[in-house]
Amino acid sequence: MTDLVRAQAPVVMGVLNVTPDSFSDGGRYADLDAAVAHGVRLRAEGAALIDVGGESTRPGADRVDPATEAARVLPVIRELAAAGVAVSIDTSRASVAEAALTAGATVVNDVSGGLADPDMARVVRDAGCPWVLMHWRGHSRGMRDLATYTDVVADVRAELGRRVDEALAAGVAADRIIVDPGLGFAKTAAHNWELSARLPELVALGFPLLFGASRKSYLGRLLADADGEPRPTADREAATVATSLLAVAAGAWGVRVHDVRGTADALAVWQATGRPRLVAEPAAHRVGQDGAAPGGTGVPAVGAAGPAARPESEPAR
Repeated sequence: MTDLVRAQAPVVMGVLNVTPDSFSDGGRYADLDAAVAHGVRLRAEGAALIDVGGESTRPGADRVDPATEAARVLPVIRELAAAGVAVSIDTSRASVAEAALTAGATVVNDVSGGLADPDMARVVRDAGCPWVLMHWRGHSRGMRDLATYTDVVADVRAELGRRVDEALAAGVAADRIIVDPGLGFAKTAAHNWELSARLPELVALGFPLLFGASRKSYLGRLLADADGEPRPTADREAATVATSLLAVAAGAWGVRVHDVRGTADALAVWQATGRPRLVAEPAAHRVGQDGAAPGGTGVPAVGAAGPAARPESEPAR
């Protein structure tokens, strides 16, 4: 299998939730055949990795027990791996991750960044697999109360840096680590927009960065109708594609999305256009605290030349 951490093109991670209560597609793929068929379809549409999750992490969600989580994901992972599909396991439990790796998963996507289960570092170290360390402050039930920052980008960067340091101290190889700013996890809409506008500051940590804005509620609020009703999750795809493309142009290694085809098509256009990069403006980059999208200041500028531009042969991270 190709080492996705060193991929020369942006990595598209397709979301496959085998849960009854995920915010966007809960219950749609609870059946094994439906889940496997969807994973195969996402791969055909351009996903390099299928992210299988058996526990909802939407805000306010209750946890399930480890046995239930494992029972949901392991049969799907086995079938997808047997079909030659590259799979990541979306879990914060070491026992589930270990079983998933045995079943054929090749990447651990840990929304807790290693904080929820101290044994996760051992599992990843011993497997030698890539480990996505997401910025996280607490489980879904109470994470809304944890969305307090002095400077969200600086704070997220510092906290991710600590997660990386702890992983390295536990023996995880540096070239197996991927970071994720955790949009929506203990973040307000304004926090999400600021993290997006200043993404190069997180890319500067020096590790591949995974960006996951797909269908999230802050996009729905941005696209609210005249009565203030947020856009339904199924109708947020164009906004998701836009955020994903901007993230890759800002240096993200990969994007985690529900709609693979639209994102893959947009990235194909980006690559055919010479992989233009975003260059952060030196002006003030704060976004509004009302949750609105950033205005004229803070929006990175497009630049296809100069030190921030990447040649076609350089990996997109």
